[in-house]
Amino acid sequence: MGERLPKIIYEDNHLIAVNKRAGDLVQGDKTGDVPLPDLLKSYLKEKFNKPGEVFLGVIHRLDRPTTGVVVFARTSKGLERMNAAFKNRQTQKSYWAIVEGQIVEDGQLHHYLKKNPKTNKSIAFKRMESGAKEAKLSYRILNCGERYSLLEVDLQTGRHHQIRSQLAAVGHPIKGDVKYGARRGERDKSICLHARSLTFYHPTTKESVRIEAGTPEAFKPFLS
Repeated sequence: MGERLPKIIYEDNHLIAVNKRAGDLVQGDKTGDVPLPDLLKSYLKEKFNKPGEVFLGVIHRLDRPTTGVVVFARTSKGLERMNAAFKNRQTQKSYWAIVEGQIVEDGQLHHYLKKNPKTNKSIAFKRMESGAKEAKLSYRILNCGERYSLLEVDLQTGRHHQIRSQLAAVGHPIKGDVKYGARRGERDKSICLHARSLTFYHPTTKESVRIEAGTPEAFKPFLS
């Protein structure tokens, strides 16, 4: 059990957060692989010797190949209040992304994204399209090399595959993200997109909480 559970990076009576690994599922899908909530329920049941069912609520999601901070609710009160915080944009998410090509200036991206359910992709348009949703993000450069750039990305909206589709739309797909046009490299379940931190007000204490996920190995050469 412990070997399959990702690193727990925050835990209290109402919330628990992990540093999600590439390939981990936040919610079950057709693959039948065990999702994180099931692993965490088993962990909590064993740790606290709980009889019966263990409550665990999914607050937000990360794509399967993405790594980083994911927070779950341990109580219905925590789930309700955190859901409201995410819905009302009272949280701050920061991501790291290694992208193809050189980016030499900090910037912002503004698109309209439309999801294609058949391909499970979001297409970025410059102008409003029927069924599309507005998507905004900003980024700053952490490092820039000859072939790749390391960006810190802040989301102003939360859309399906937003970072992946918007960066690809301007010619800088995320390293390893073949789905959005990146060059094929080593076969892996991961792309170089990492949910670095999440900041929010605690659902019961109302204090500001910042949870940070450790640096994946793939990012370390770009930070040295």
